[in-house]
Amino acid sequence: MSPVPSISNSITVRLELPARVTAVSELTGAVEQAGGMVTAVDIADSGTQRLRADLTIATHGDEHAADVVAAMREVQGVELGKVSDRTFLVHLGGKLSVESKLPIRNRDDLSLVYTPGVAKICQAIAENPEDARRLTIKRNTVAVVTDGTAVLGLGNIGPLAAMPVMEGKAALFKKFADIDAFPICLDTTDTDEIVSIVKAISPGFAGINLEDISAPRCFEIEQRLRGELDIPVFHDDQHGTAIVCLGALNNALRVVGKKIEDVRIVMSGAGAAGTAIIRLLIKAGAGDVVVADVDGLVHPDRDDIRPGDDENLAWIAEHTNRDRLSGDLKSALAGADVFIGVSAGGILTGDDIATMAEGAIVFAMANPVPEVEPSEASQHATVVATGRSDFANQINNVLVFPGVFRGLIDAATDQVTDDMMLAAAWALSDVVSDEERNPTYIVPSVFNPRVTKAVATAVREAAKKRDAAGAGST
Repeated sequence: MSPVPSISNSITVRLELPARVTAVSELTGAVEQAGGMVTAVDIADSGTQRLRADLTIATHGDEHAADVVAAMREVQGVELGKVSDRTFLVHLGGKLSVESKLPIRNRDDLSLVYTPGVAKICQAIAENPEDARRLTIKRNTVAVVTDGTAVLGLGNIGPLAAMPVMEGKAALFKKFADIDAFPICLDTTDTDEIVSIVKAISPGFAGINLEDISAPRCFEIEQRLRGELDIPVFHDDQHGTAIVCLGALNNALRVVGKKIEDVRIVMSGAGAAGTAIIRLLIKAGAGDVVVADVDGLVHPDRDDIRPGDDENLAWIAEHTNRDRLSGDLKSALAGADVFIGVSAGGILTGDDIATMAEGAIVFAMANPVPEVEPSEASQHATVVATGRSDFANQINNVLVFPGVFRGLIDAATDQVTDDMMLAAAWALSDVVSDEERNPTYIVPSVFNPRVTKAVATAVREAAKKRDAAGAGST
């Protein structure tokens, strides 16, 4: 896949150049010749002989940015000043702040906001703990909790390095669902400690969003917290991915005229995201799912799958691969209707996709390099989706996690169930109308104003139905 200049790798260059007619075009030409893309030219100062300007340029990485800057230096009369990475500029000082909702202008304000007036509120909550949802920030807060062991495609980079991602997650919560989220980065990878810490901080939050915790510990942490807390716990890497994947698949199947109960789905990846997707697909009615991991197709007779070794892999072996296929991913792909990848980049070719059934659907979601190059897959599959923003049909968790938590908080429920996640998936797919749906538009834009509201409403109604029926509902 040839690299593509992107905003996430953009730089701003402060420079001086001669005030000749062709100077700017010479500069932009040098940038384009080096493979960069000028996105803005801002004149900061001008004189009779010289101009001072800021050029903003999209590149495809640090090395490429250095090549672009070197090319600019070759333009006659140009003097380069400071070169700034725009992404670093955005993150300076962090992306979050805490502000008071109330003015504190005088002694009366102070008496109401703090002592002595606040004592009345404390007493009310002590007498009735449920009042905390009404009288404190708890009514609209989520803790975004990580240990930094599985951050994006970077892996185990630790809690400090994970902080920018958690801040970003909190910013998205606020932007799309008006939820106040706080990044909580824990300096421990011990499962018992993580569970204990999250339990200890839970009184101040209406929900817990687990993030970037490596498998298989993430399964146990989520399961234990769900059993011990009275607020909903949601591991976005698992369930956010699963919800968006199912919602997108529902629309892809509509495009090709197939039903989920009739298709054969082949998956690559049996980790946290893969397991959650499989569980939700089966809940949605999928009956023929085959899963491959690094050791080949998953089935009960495989030597490395024994009860007690890896409970999730054993569960997958028991509930998938009804024909007990053995072999590798490519062999299973022949004749399949759907491929879903949450594994590693570049493991398939267009020729592999060509073996799939007519009207094939390919979700190659490995990031930053998909399992198969999208342009190659598109030559043989009807619908292609990836996890990237520079291709059509991006499978992006931000489509659902703000709405999911908005619905959970508004319903004041204590659990996240499969039925709620199914409701979120169907709501997401229905945002794309029959008139809008086509092979390159199976999921709405993250900036579509209907998305969060639709998902939140569906989750809230499913939660209310579950709570009305009793805690035994799933």
